Amino acid sequence: MDVAAVLEQLVQHPVIAVRLARAAGRALTQAECQWLAAFAFLHDIGKLSPRFQAKAWPQNRRRDLRSHLAEGWRWLDGLHKRGEAMDGAAHELLQPLIPLEDGLAWFRALFAHHGRPTQLENSANWPSVAGYDWCAEENHMGEALHAWFGDAAWGDPEALTRPPLIHLFAGLLALADWIGSDERAFSHELTLDIDGYAARARKRAITALRRVGMTDTAWPDTPPDFEALTGFHRPHGVQALIGELPTTTALAILEAETGSGKTEAALWHFARLRSAGSVDALYFAVPTRAAAWQLFKRVECIMRRIGGPETILAVPGQLQAGEAEGVRLPGFEVRWDDGREHWAAEHATRFLAAPVAVGTIDQVLIAGLQAKHAHLRGAALSRSLLVIDEVHASDTYMNRIARTLVRDHMALGGQALLMSATLGSVERAEWLSQSLPGLEQARHSAYPALWHSGSDEPLQAEGANSAGVKTVRPRLEPTMDPSRCARLALEAAHSGARVLVIRNTVDQAVATWQAICDVAPQLCLQVEGQPALHHSRFAAEDRRRLDAAVERAFGKGAPARPVIAVGTQTLEQSLDIDADILMTDLCPMDVLLQRIGRLHRHERPRPAGFEQPVVHILCPESGLDALARNQHFENGLGAWQSQGVLCGIYMDLRIIEATRRLAETRECWCIPEHNRELVELATHPEALDAIDVEMGWQTYTQAVVATTLAEDQHARMLVLQRTAPFPERFPDADETVQTRLGALGPLWELPPDTLGAFGLPVSRLAPPAHWCKGLSGEEMISVTTTNNGLTINVGERHFTYDRAGLKPPIREH
Repeated sequence: MDVAAVLEQLVQHPVIAVRLARAAGRALTQAECQWLAAFAFLHDIGKLSPRFQAKAWPQNRRRDLRSHLAEGWRWLDGLHKRGEAMDGAAHELLQPLIPLEDGLAWFRALFAHHGRPTQLENSANWPSVAGYDWCAEENHMGEALHAWFGDAAWGDPEALTRPPLIHLFAGLLALADWIGSDERAFSHELTLDIDGYAARARKRAITALRRVGMTDTAWPDTPPDFEALTGFHRPHGVQALIGELPTTTALAILEAETGSGKTEAALWHFARLRSAGSVDALYFAVPTRAAAWQLFKRVECIMRRIGGPETILAVPGQLQAGEAEGVRLPGFEVRWDDGREHWAAEHATRFLAAPVAVGTIDQVLIAGLQAKHAHLRGAALSRSLLVIDEVHASDTYMNRIARTLVRDHMALGGQALLMSATLGSVERAEWLSQSLPGLEQARHSAYPALWHSGSDEPLQAEGANSAGVKTVRPRLEPTMDPSRCARLALEAAHSGARVLVIRNTVDQAVATWQAICDVAPQLCLQVEGQPALHHSRFAAEDRRRLDAAVERAFGKGAPARPVIAVGTQTLEQSLDIDADILMTDLCPMDVLLQRIGRLHRHERPRPAGFEQPVVHILCPESGLDALARNQHFENGLGAWQSQGVLCGIYMDLRIIEATRRLAETRECWCIPEHNRELVELATHPEALDAIDVEMGWQTYTQAVVATTLAEDQHARMLVLQRTAPFPERFPDADETVQTRLGALGPLWELPPDTLGAFGLPVSRLAPPAHWCKGLSGEEMISVTTTNNGLTINVGERHFTYDRAGLKPPIREH
């Protein structure tokens, strides 16, 4: 009853009720909402079985133990044979499902409330056992069902056949099961109270939903305007366009240069929708854990300023809710330093149930996969505005999952905002379900711009292309050698510059950093008085220290003194930093423009010789042709074969060659005025086909395209189709499904008082998933301190952690 009472409240939630109406094809009546709650009342019917009850009996009576889900299916199977149960209540409740072609789909949803579909394993009647009369207990449940859900009824049965309604019910039930099973909200009562318990349960459900942040969340009485949200008097450029969007807009795509205020625009969009009642929550998705932490601080500050709901950090292992920090205790408990409970922040499965959450994109994408708790995540997300930042950063596999999830989210009336500095017309057309424009049309499309569903033409800020222009001079360097890159960086730093070096791979970043340290360690980025570099393979606490060090050296108010920061793609995302000069490996144009966004980002005095922004682009000494013809991989470019499959980072060398040519043939790029043209000339199929023919790369390109198609097909096989019938089962390996997203490696909890790379406390490390093949996750983890750092012992494997970051065992390199 506790779970049914929570579900009853959830289906009456103003925003969720709209989602249910869209799923059902019509609004649900009060009697139908109660029917859903009454059906949810049966979710644990299998616990009546003697095979389940025996788990609590004396050892000598524990025979043939079974899960309550398996026994739930046997109860249903027996119901068909018996023809009657629960003193007539079961037949009466289930009558609407009998004529349906696939009425069992509702039971697949009912018995999936622990996160995965289940099915009847084998037919077996519940046994009769001395001292336990399950039939009498079943009749008690029937009596309660009649008394507590007397008005439950379903009208037109056609709605019951709609897959989106069944999928949404499954997610809401799983969420209700989690909330209704919390003893802090629903204490056990061992005596059946037919007359009084329903009212108590319903009252507790209202309190529980308020406590976990699903209802009655804080929001200002007066809709907050742009100034209240951001502290700026009025929106500018693309920010102003957000105010022109109808609050009913299902999908919007905001394209604008780095530093143009897209984050503030997204939060204003949320504020408008939240005040209008179109959404009740926000999930702000970014590519990396570090980016999530940076953005979390900004969003939390804004929500506090307007009196909005608490913001949680949706990153596994990082317990942060508002200004409170949590520590995980034995038994899945969490102790928060403010003494309060922060329910949604305590478990990754519940992140999407938060009223405001900032986290990694993988937490959303799991809702779109046939993976455990996908339905719960999707149902929780249904009430949210979903913002996906840097949408261009996703690969083919992730894009397929994301597009399917967003499509199903919008089908329920949900809303989404995608943001990018450099989204090409190919991806934009896919997202908006539009035809691809030709190259000439695409390269002259508006930029910055706000595209939205329902219109083929974007909104464009008047005079947007004339503001904030910077003229960047690209310079090709005929080598990717770390020593040469280090010399270029040192020359600039000796001339007084703040130098940003972004390498495509961690190995090259470490080698470049080491070469600089060997000559002038005092010029390197400093953490705790020692040289440091910036990439993803650091403990969460050390990453925050690195982010803070980068912002101190390169932030808006940073002192004008020479410094060199070496890192990987982590330096190009979500950090508000400003370099005098940039050195970067050759990479796709959209990624390159993202990196250039950190060059001359703010107005400030520059050292002599660095008044104009210059980017040095490091290229393979052997050229790209050799990579294509030999299927060779060099520092992120090209590909290698593994078990007959192409693998790599930036595999499509046509895009790389197009980017290289644009740097070679154009003396300067005007940013953002040239952004659209640069991206289209480097990504549009017409431009790429021409390069393919000219270079004779057809064989290599066919292999890359085949790999891309295989990735897309793989995603299609694993994606959760909410417009399809409710599945009978999910793939067996949730972890295999999830880790393919790239952001979900294991999380190692380190022993207490472990001191990390900078001699300060660290608590957990997240190694890349591909380093951990063969590890079960159950291995004992110990730490050994050495002269050069730490050795992390995971079972029989020994990883190194020092100022260069986490390194795999030698055989794993």
